[in-house]
Amino acid sequence: MLLLALLGGPGASDPLAEAQERFQALTSYRVTVRLNAEGSEQHVLRYFYRKPGWVRIEFIRPHPGLVLIYNPASRRVRIWPFGLDHLPRLNLAPDNPLIRGPHGIRVDQSDIGVLLDSLRERQARGTLAALGSGEVAARPVAGFEIREEGLGKPSGAHHYRIWLARDSLLPLRVERFGTGGRLLESVDMADLEIDTPFPERFFSP
Repeated sequence: MLLLALLGGPGASDPLAEAQERFQALTSYRVTVRLNAEGSEQHVLRYFYRKPGWVRIEFIRPHPGLVLIYNPASRRVRIWPFGLDHLPRLNLAPDNPLIRGPHGIRVDQSDIGVLLDSLRERQARGTLAALGSGEVAARPVAGFEIREEGLGKPSGAHHYRIWLARDSLLPLRVERFGTGGRLLESVDMADLEIDTPFPERFFSP
C-alpha cells in the first residue's frame, strides 16, 4: 500500500501529510545538509535534532568550526565561533541577524518539520504531482512536484521538487525552481538517519 501511495496510484494518500506524520513520530535525527542557492556560497553543515526542539549545528562550510546549539527551554542559542574548546562563547536570541541563515532562516525554525509545514502550505495554494521513482545517493526515493498558483504569478512560475525516502518517507532532497525552470535553490540531506541516540551532554556541552 505504501508503494502505491508514493507513486500516486488510485486511492493514494497525501505523501507530504504522511511525511509530517513520520516526522511527528520520530524522536531525533542527524544529517549532513548541503545548501546551494543561486548567487550564494554553498553551505555544508552537520545538523542534529532531538525533540522537543534541541538543535545542534556544526559548520563545515563556510565558517568551519562554528557550532550553534539551540535550547528550546530557554529559547536561546549558544555559539562557539571557533569550536567548543575555544573562546569566545556567545549567547543570542534565535532571531538575531548575526546567526540567521540564507533567506533569514532561524535556527529554531530550521528542522525538517518546519520544512514540511512550508511545503504543505505551498501545496494548498497549488498542485501536487508524482514524478515517479528515483535514487538520491543510492537511496530509493519517490519524487513529487508542487506548482504554486495565484499570488499574482503565472501558473507554474515557481515550483518545488521533493524527493522522499522510501524507507522513512522524509525528504532527502528539495529543489526550488523559478521562471523558465531555472534552479534557484537545492537542499540535499541524502545521509539522513532518524531516531539516532546522542550522548547525554551532546546538546549541553
